[in-house]
Amino acid sequence: MNRLQFEKSPYLLQHADNPVDWYPWGEEAFEAARREDRPVFLSIGYSTCHWCHVMARESFRSEEVARAVNEGYIPVKVDREERPDVDSAYMAACLAMNGSGGWPLTVLLTPDQKPFWAGTYLPKAQLLSLLEQVTELWQYDRGRLLSMGSELTEHLRREEEIRPDDPTRELVEAGVRSFARMFDAEWGGFGRAPKFPTAHNLIFLSRYAALTGDDHAREMAEETLAHMYRGGIFDHVGGGFSRYATDGRWLVPHFEKMLYDNALLVLAGTESFQKSRLPWQERLIRRTVDYVLRELTDPQGGFYCGQDADSEGVEGKYYTFTPREIAELLGHEAGGAFCRRFGITEQGNFQGRSILNLIDTPCWEQTSEGMEGLLERVYDYRKGRTTLHRDDKVLTAWNGLMIAALARAGLALDEPRYTEAAVKAADFIGRNMKDDQDRLLARWREGDAAHPGKLEDYAFYAWGLLELYGTTFRISYLEEACRMGEELLERFFDAERGGFYPYAADGEQLITRTKEVYDGAMPSGNAAAALVLSRLGRLTGEEKWRRAAKKQLRYLTGAIRTYPAGHSFTLLTLLEELWPSAELICAARAVPEELKAYLRRKPRPGLTVLVKTPESGAVLAELAPFTADYPIPEEGARYYLCRGGACRQPVTSVEELE
Repeated sequence: MNRLQFEKSPYLLQHADNPVDWYPWGEEAFEAARREDRPVFLSIGYSTCHWCHVMARESFRSEEVARAVNEGYIPVKVDREERPDVDSAYMAACLAMNGSGGWPLTVLLTPDQKPFWAGTYLPKAQLLSLLEQVTELWQYDRGRLLSMGSELTEHLRREEEIRPDDPTRELVEAGVRSFARMFDAEWGGFGRAPKFPTAHNLIFLSRYAALTGDDHAREMAEETLAHMYRGGIFDHVGGGFSRYATDGRWLVPHFEKMLYDNALLVLAGTESFQKSRLPWQERLIRRTVDYVLRELTDPQGGFYCGQDADSEGVEGKYYTFTPREIAELLGHEAGGAFCRRFGITEQGNFQGRSILNLIDTPCWEQTSEGMEGLLERVYDYRKGRTTLHRDDKVLTAWNGLMIAALARAGLALDEPRYTEAAVKAADFIGRNMKDDQDRLLARWREGDAAHPGKLEDYAFYAWGLLELYGTTFRISYLEEACRMGEELLERFFDAERGGFYPYAADGEQLITRTKEVYDGAMPSGNAAAALVLSRLGRLTGEEKWRRAAKKQLRYLTGAIRTYPAGHSFTLLTLLEELWPSAELICAARAVPEELKAYLRRKPRPGLTVLVKTPESGAVLAELAPFTADYPIPEEGARYYLCRGGACRQPVTSVEELE
């Protein structure tokens, strides 16, 4: 029986009846490799990965390939989203060998987990050739392979020496100048095609503009968002963003949709909207959030990973249309108007069909009520096509990002649905994604939760809880964020030199435990942890958080100095530390509506807010002891504004506060 029939990951289940006799990652596989004296064939991918599907169809469903793999190797398949630690360790090996990486990631290992060959997608003929050559070498020149594995592993273990340094505004400004040099003034984004959203760059630039008044930083963020929203990377029928654009003007996407991209783009859109209040920004936020709530949400409240790019084995077929198809659906007149609006033409823009877009439509031109109705009809029609595969794992880290996005959007747009969805997701993680020691687990699917939480799980979830507290002011979220912070410091932090390790000291030990600081498609766990520590320090006033934040930021400053633009989430945290900040404490019988309205109307970068009520006072005094001295009035509210450790006399209304 195929071993992976017992696994819960959709990536693994997708290939459960393949001829290859896959093992899941674990000691059983490596014990088998040692016992049978074979190398390990490791394949790392994820369920919505286009080239993972291609390699599965071409090779892993081939009896010829299966025979070569099963007879000569111990084959192991890993879902990179469930085990980002395994993926990170062996992607580093691929990058060291080849200078580039990607998925599916193919790695050959010794039985003690040391890599001696790594690459990405391999056509069937090349894969068979590789398997044959390595099988022969393993038999007749094994020492060469073992030596290669040992040398590469030692290279990966030699952590780059980082000299901690004091953060400066000059470092932040250098990052802004780097973005300005890379900025595409015609189409937005940074660099050439393919173009990735990398929304944390936009969040940083928007926040920098809000703090400094730098119009060019604001324009870089807003224009990039506007071009993405108008392009085909945004799904104008169903909402939400695809993973990246293959061209320079954001027209032709790789159609796969991922939860983390959409969460971060909601945050970027909200950051811009709170400053500029443009209608297209609100539409971007609403249509993206509504897509996630409609198509990526488990009935119990957690959020799924994403949707595939392929339908009926063809990438993008689900999303594209012809004028004839639209005319048959909407009628000649309405269909013609719809095609003109969304760029659907006879010649098409993608394999003879058309990706809907607004590239020739100014952002300020709003979609009419009648056109909205036509979009709904096209959406209902599209749902009748072959259903896209959905990766229905719930990942703690990615859910943390979505909780943060929903909390911010719910406050900014005064949309209780979004806030309640964030609350429901946080409750879902609390109920379903913890072990018997109350520690986070990384993945849940169909009632099964597994894998100890990693750095990103704790850091992103804590960030989501802090944003949720800042919207609801429910003390349980601040309390849980503090507990996540304690876990981060106790199990992941290098208290001597600074920096967080990717997995816990008491977790499974891999060939490397390198601290990753570079932002990729998502912010680095080290940067997110720094943001959490910084905010906990300012919210609670507790010295342990301040000391840890200072050590972490000095470590990160040393690590990012040579290329600050590659670490925009660290720069975002430096903005909160180096630019003027303030703490607001509100004491009242209940959370004042005028306070929420004030925060919605006039967001203040660098402002942290605590609300003390009779229900939260005792817990708040434990988390932030200085609040014990703030009395709760019998009526109304008192607002205490503090800067630099000194508080002003209290006022009783937001008008006075302003």
